[in-house]
Amino acid sequence: MYIIAGLGNPGKEYSNTRHNIGFSVIDALGSKYNIDVDTAKHKGLIGKGIIDGQRVILVKPLTYMNLSGECIREVLDYYKADEDDLIVIFDDISLEPGKLRLRAKGSAGGHNGVKSIISHLGSDRFKRIKFGVGDKPKGWDLADWVLSRFPGEAAWDVEHGIERACEAVSCIITEGIESGMNKYNGD
Repeated sequence: MYIIAGLGNPGKEYSNTRHNIGFSVIDALGSKYNIDVDTAKHKGLIGKGIIDGQRVILVKPLTYMNLSGECIREVLDYYKADEDDLIVIFDDISLEPGKLRLRAKGSAGGHNGVKSIISHLGSDRFKRIKFGVGDKPKGWDLADWVLSRFPGEAAWDVEHGIERACEAVSCIITEGIESGMNKYNGD
């Protein structure tokens, strides 16, 4: 079984912002694999289903980004899973919009949601899909940037990136993280 968590912030005001790209990928996975992510449980919304023959739990933490680890810890404990079963999808300002970077483990890299997960799990050994949202322009506050929406000209890159993130999840499940890194990190 895999726990697939997309990070974001709850509430309509954060919908479709750069920081909520993890939620967007979870929504796309739910749509693609007919999994309703609508059960309020473990400080998040969850949906149970099958992706490529494997049982999965899709998760959207509702704790706000900086407390994402609370939800993830509860989900892993409840389903008796560990960090090897976890895939986390989140925004990365160091990548161009729509670009992906897969990792098997690593530091938080300044991302507060990932920092919270590492803190609550006591480990950084979980799979991750970093989704590029673009670097903040000069003069912008980082919080304002990640809570902004993508401009119209980035729409294709973002939609294509969401499709590729769904494919990357499938690749991790069927072929493993190493294969996923080889396929998606070079583009």
